[in-house]
Amino acid sequence: MSFFIVSGLSGSGKTIALQALEDAGFYCIDNLPAALLPHFANQLLNGRDALGPAAIGIDARNRAFLAHVPESLKQLQAQGIKYRIVFLDADESILVKRFKETRRKHPMTDAATPLVEAIRLEKQLLEPLAFAASLRIDTTHTTPHELRHQVQAFARGEETAGVTLLFESFGFKHGTPLDADYVFDVRCLPNPYWQPELRPYTGLEAPVIEFMQRYDEVQAMFDEIRGFLERWLPRFEREDRTYLTVAIGCTGGLHRSVYLVSQLVEHFAAKGVKTQVRHREIK
Repeated sequence: MSFFIVSGLSGSGKTIALQALEDAGFYCIDNLPAALLPHFANQLLNGRDALGPAAIGIDARNRAFLAHVPESLKQLQAQGIKYRIVFLDADESILVKRFKETRRKHPMTDAATPLVEAIRLEKQLLEPLAFAASLRIDTTHTTPHELRHQVQAFARGEETAGVTLLFESFGFKHGTPLDADYVFDVRCLPNPYWQPELRPYTGLEAPVIEFMQRYDEVQAMFDEIRGFLERWLPRFEREDRTYLTVAIGCTGGLHRSVYLVSQLVEHFAAKGVKTQVRHREIK
């Protein structure tokens, strides 16, 4: 039975993630003190009135409670409760912008702690949860709709065994994804951007695909990334890893990275591996 712990930086979308799980049939409790986690998990999943799949939100509003997180996770394991941690993150400048736009108060700001310092302090306090996360989502460039979809897709993926490979294309000039487990830089490959007739297209469209297929180094890059993942995917499965985010970046995130991501998704999906795809710069 699924049991999720949802955490993350204030303003990164934790409420949206919990609402997405609730809509997917999860019983959700927000802002539970970490020390109560083992008791509540046991009651929700194994008690006489067990409620089925459940998700609990934990944040940094009470700093003292966070000190109990490592011990609480150990107790969950000792009780035989299989849990997954979903951690939400975002670029500091985006979090500042979101708080200013909504005019909401960050839970850790006070007369002596300005917003930026509060964000950095919260990030430090939540690091144990971020480190242990099964799924880490960078919402810097993610809409609420996209976040809902990604969380619900992760929840559905938990119903079947094996690692889900999430392939993400991005542009380095817009920043590196914070949630990537592996980042591959493909800016060394031939660039369709310098062909004026190809600029309006993306790596999903025939003119760019045909351009990329002309070059041996493009195929070599594909083979290297494919081989690396095929070599290590079984190890991740043995370690009970459920999600692996592979980010591939070029300069703008529209041509080379998109092409390679689409090729990798096609290859691994054909082999029966669970895959998801996100083209960050294609809106």
